[in-house]
Amino acid sequence: MKIKEIQELTPKELVSRKRELKEEMFNLRIQQQSSQLERPHLIRVARRNVARIETVLSRKAREAAAK
Repeated sequence: MKIKEIQELTPKELVSRKRELKEEMFNLRIQQQSSQLERPHLIRVARRNVARIETVLSRKAREAAAK
């Protein structure tokens, strides 16, 4: 996901997407441990997307607290 796409989402959508990505990361790690993962870079991509979402969530929370 691009940062612009993430910034347009509501906090509820962000939390939902974060949960989906964490589940995806779990499944990818399981596949990696059983040597079935064909594209290992997807773990890194998912982890970075979670970090982007957490960053946007914290910014939105900080902006809401400032108002």
